[in-house]
Amino acid sequence: MGIFDRISRVVRANVNDMIDKAEDPEKVLEQSIREMGDDLVKMRQAVAQAIASQKRTEQQYQKNMSEANTWQQRAQLALTKGEEGLAREALVRKKTHADTAASLKAQLDGQVGQIDSLRRNLTALESKISEAKTKKDMLKARFSAAKANKQIQESMSSIQSSSAMSAFERMEDKVMQIEAESQSVGELAGMGEDVKWAQLEGGTAVDDELAALKAQLSGTPQPSALPPSTTTSTPSTSTPVSAVDDELEQLRQQLNKGY
Repeated sequence: MGIFDRISRVVRANVNDMIDKAEDPEKVLEQSIREMGDDLVKMRQAVAQAIASQKRTEQQYQKNMSEANTWQQRAQLALTKGEEGLAREALVRKKTHADTAASLKAQLDGQVGQIDSLRRNLTALESKISEAKTKKDMLKARFSAAKANKQIQESMSSIQSSSAMSAFERMEDKVMQIEAESQSVGELAGMGEDVKWAQLEGGTAVDDELAALKAQLSGTPQPSALPPSTTTSTPSTSTPVSAVDDELEQLRQQLNKGY
């Protein structure tokens, strides 16, 4: 590959890239519709010119046919008058006009087919332009939506990568850390109060046990934790002991009866 071919390819690539970046879909669509409109105008002018040419050809055809008929009648008249030379001359002129009319008739037939084709193409172009205008509005709406969405995505990306967003996230982490520390301090403070109450309650029990030990050593009766009852009651162990004695006596009697 020659150096000039490579340079040419690079230049074309750069130019195409610049053109692609410079293209605005909305402007390109509008320009395309305008160009289609220009083509439609040219097509209509071509059809109009073809129709006008057909009409001129038809007029010439009709005129030559009329002249041929006229000279035919004159040739007949000359023969009836015995003017053979005039009759011959009239027939020559008739043939000239008849040949011209035949040529115009062939041209006229071709023009009719051409005009029919031009009219079909004109109708197809009008339909395409109408469809293009509808698509243009739809594409412009889609382009606007895509452009807005792209701007939103770019904004979101810039926000996520910005230092302000990073600072915000750091402050959020810091607040969460302070909240956790505050909660931990509160829990530790509550545990301290529980320990104090436990120590107070534990101290009372130790003091009571110490007082009881001193009473035992000194021979004084141990103070009861509960106030004495006003009524005298049988010790709680008497009832179970009597029941055992009664059951034992019954067992002895059963054994004696067995012997």
